[in-house]
Amino acid sequence: MTMSNKILLFGRVVHASKEWQQLSKIAELIECTSQSREEFISDLKTKYAGITGIFCTFVGSKVGNFDEELAQHFPASLKYIANNGAGYDKIDVHAMGARGIQVSHTPGAVDEATADTNIFLILGAIRNFGRGIQELYKGNWVNTTPEANDPQNKVLGILGMGGIGRSVRDKAKVFGFKKIVYYNRTRLSPELEGDAEYVSFDELLAQSDILSLNLPLNKHTRHILNKEALAKCKDGVVVVNTARGAVIDEPALVEALESGKVARAGLDVFENEPTIHPGLLKNSNVILLPHMGTHTIETRKLMEVTTINNLRAGIETGKVINLVPELKGKF
Repeated sequence: MTMSNKILLFGRVVHASKEWQQLSKIAELIECTSQSREEFISDLKTKYAGITGIFCTFVGSKVGNFDEELAQHFPASLKYIANNGAGYDKIDVHAMGARGIQVSHTPGAVDEATADTNIFLILGAIRNFGRGIQELYKGNWVNTTPEANDPQNKVLGILGMGGIGRSVRDKAKVFGFKKIVYYNRTRLSPELEGDAEYVSFDELLAQSDILSLNLPLNKHTRHILNKEALAKCKDGVVVVNTARGAVIDEPALVEALESGKVARAGLDVFENEPTIHPGLLKNSNVILLPHMGTHTIETRKLMEVTTINNLRAGIETGKVINLVPELKGKF
């Protein structure tokens, strides 16, 4: 039987192989073997001609971003790109939408694991546990690590109150923060806002003892925490980022850390991953992780299953489940 739908696997399915193979009942499954962007563009006219959907994971990709240029080469048959991740900054969703392509992601699937990582970095940075670990491996004891701070009676500021930000809010309550404030592009409903206080962006910077970045990366949020924004923060602020590296201007952060404007930082993401700014690597007041926010078996499987379910829904109903916000109302 010849399948009318074809799905291209761009990347790998690691944990949900059973669910992936079940898609073969409704679509022909094709693996992307292209070794360069040029080869991929050529293959779109031959091996991948007629594809209906793409399961998309960019880890280790040699093709580059799904940008406006690449969108022009996608076949007219392509209707769904299911991104295996909550962040989708490597996909130009507006260019895809203009071509009639729905783009989905995996919100919700990543919330708890990323928020857990965020809490680890908040506590690790405010208490300077990262420095303590470094000193211990050098053979030193606690007296070589400067005293840090308690979270109690401090103000936690959350920049971006989506699912991850709300989970960080809820998990952080047990640490006794004086209050939790947030800034979002739109204020949440009272039900979602809970007991967090909505403030302006400038007020968030001015009030926060710990500033947690939990917002998506796009043209509006790139370098949102830049030199000017850091200057508006409290002296000795603690900065934590589990969102995307490029929401912070890294050279500006390094400068603020060296001056003491930023006392400590906890980072899971970096602007030019896997390359890390040398000023961050050498600073003993920074605790670093290699983008481990969703690095668990359970969460990675849930992400893959969510991606597969989006493709299945697209083929069976004509609409993906988790359409990215920028394209809502267009399909």
